Amino acid sequence: MKVVLLAGGLGSRLSEETVRIPKPMVEVGDRPIMMHVMDIYSHWGMQDFIVAGGYKCMQIKKYFQSLHLSTADFTVALSDGALTLRQNKPLDWNVSVVDTGLATMTGGRLLALRDWLGRDTFMVTYSDGVGNIDIEALLAFHRSHGRLATVTAVQPPARFGNLEIEGNRVVEFTEKVRKNETWINGGFFVFEPGVIDYIDDLSQPLEAEPLARLARDGQLCAYKHDGFWHPMDTVRDRDHLNGLCEDGTPPWLVFTPETPVAVPATGSIRARI
Repeated sequence: MKVVLLAGGLGSRLSEETVRIPKPMVEVGDRPIMMHVMDIYSHWGMQDFIVAGGYKCMQIKKYFQSLHLSTADFTVALSDGALTLRQNKPLDWNVSVVDTGLATMTGGRLLALRDWLGRDTFMVTYSDGVGNIDIEALLAFHRSHGRLATVTAVQPPARFGNLEIEGNRVVEFTEKVRKNETWINGGFFVFEPGVIDYIDDLSQPLEAEPLARLARDGQLCAYKHDGFWHPMDTVRDRDHLNGLCEDGTPPWLVFTPETPVAVPATGSIRARI
């Protein structure tokens, strides 16, 4: 099954990094964040990736073009420059990098990939958010409801301390906000080919009219994931994710069985563009 990684945005909220490299190439644990996203799918046997590039797309192309060489040890014959490679950690992935346009929006990038995707079910996600999503359970849930689209609903990470107040008196102070019923778009979509028919042109964000129309037509369901999920929108996020890589396997690669649960695909799932 093909997995599309939306990787063409400017990443303006992470301008400290993206002034020189595209956001998907910002490193977490000494590897581009996009590679961590691909690791999640690879764990579940997904190996066919399409990177929908835009901003500084050539850097992404060069990275994957040279990845086979850069991850291998080699012997070079200095007489003629012939290389003999010995792979240390071979990746059995097929990666297509497609320049879908600098000004193209997320929905438009899928529209530009229509010929690449064919008529089969495919997956889509952002290149800057990681989570220990049970991809197998997500796909089973999508197939069970028979609609065109599934979005993974996640709870946003706590960024501020929590105050419990009675009257004007603070009765409890905690470092993290308690979980509630706020759900946002966490990416990790599963789409049928008919979803692309909901996209009008290259200037359309997926998170705007296409998903709204799918919801109105009863064609969008939400898979509720209550495990780990975290975006990389800011330098603080990058540093936090880097810290999680220091103690071995990061939490987005620690998987536990999930039970698919449907939630209404309504305004309660906030778009993250």
